[in-house]
Amino acid sequence: MTADASAKLTRNAVLLVLVASLGYFVDIYDLLIFLIVRKASLLDVGVKPADVFKTGIFILNWQMAGLLVGGILWGVLGDKLGRIKVLFGSITLYSLANFANGMVHNAEMYTIVRVIAGIGLAGELGAGITLVSETLSKQNRGYGTMIVSSVGLFGAAAAAIVAHYGWREAYFVGGGLGILLLLLRLGTFESGMFKNIVHKDVSKGNFFTLFTNWDRFKKYLCCILIGAPLWYVVGILISQQPEFGIALHARDKLSAGDSILYAYVGIAVGGMINGLLAQITKSRKLVMYIFLVLSAITAVIYLKSTGLTTERYQWLCFLMGFGVGYWTTFVTIAAEQFGTNLRSTVATTVPNFVRGSLILISQGFVALVAHYGMINSGYIMMAILTVLALLALSQLKETFGKDLDYLEIS
Repeated sequence: MTADASAKLTRNAVLLVLVASLGYFVDIYDLLIFLIVRKASLLDVGVKPADVFKTGIFILNWQMAGLLVGGILWGVLGDKLGRIKVLFGSITLYSLANFANGMVHNAEMYTIVRVIAGIGLAGELGAGITLVSETLSKQNRGYGTMIVSSVGLFGAAAAAIVAHYGWREAYFVGGGLGILLLLLRLGTFESGMFKNIVHKDVSKGNFFTLFTNWDRFKKYLCCILIGAPLWYVVGILISQQPEFGIALHARDKLSAGDSILYAYVGIAVGGMINGLLAQITKSRKLVMYIFLVLSAITAVIYLKSTGLTTERYQWLCFLMGFGVGYWTTFVTIAAEQFGTNLRSTVATTVPNFVRGSLILISQGFVALVAHYGMINSGYIMMAILTVLALLALSQLKETFGKDLDYLEIS
């Protein structure tokens, strides 16, 4: 390779990591804005105060259902048509949905629009991680995904800040950021590994092949289970702060915006430390073990913190966020477990199935609360999810430095 060609490849790789990072920034902003403005927006569209919690869970579950559908849709399309097409299509859909979300006036329309936004949001992270993993060298792709994680997760901080100016305005800003990102993406390029298989006579993006082979299905299921504790921490322990504030006898009124802001700053810092440790130890599994245990410890500390003050609560959100700062590492592990003709399908469906698992987790949590109360239910659910994640991780092979240029044979 000539020096000019090498320099061009390096510039393209840097641009790709930058665009993937900013894409994840917008993805997280739009995904979490509902959690931040949940109470204010639902009251504004006519939901009775006593119904805010139940209605919020209902809409969140439908948004997560949209992510499940979108994860399959965009993942399959990523392997059949290319990773770049998925990035353009997904961001266009969720940008338009967020503009529409700023104009809803009842809970029914709110729910429909969040489903559409969920479908759109589902394609962003998986396609970005797949592109970065397939473009950077096997020694350095961990740094690329670490940067994506660290930059992208600050989208939650932006959402928390913008939400102070009004919930409708926050949705409009999300839509506008998506359109700006769409323009920036015009300079990106397709994965070389995908280009190499475009004309090959091999099954591409066949979602059902994940279930026709036991070893393949077991890997797939384990990839999902190792990420489930993260969305329980974010979707229940942190985002349902008014209810936990009451259960923990908080001295101050706790802010949903602050909880998301500090938690995602923690996730961003945790993601950077997580990625660096994986590069130093040359083991993603070891670092995942450490962070899964750490996340359980921080959840226990939180659930034991009665008489919370605002300052203590913010620190706890940061610590819980740090403990679950393995999001892009876990998605990278999933992407590295499968061949090029299934990689986008896996890398896109796995994080969205984890997000979608919040439907079952929240329903299970609500059922537990009816019998054991908020705090005891918090302990029980965290213990179940952590044990399942640790067992699942033990079944996956180490993939650090693995050559990804191979195919899955049906």
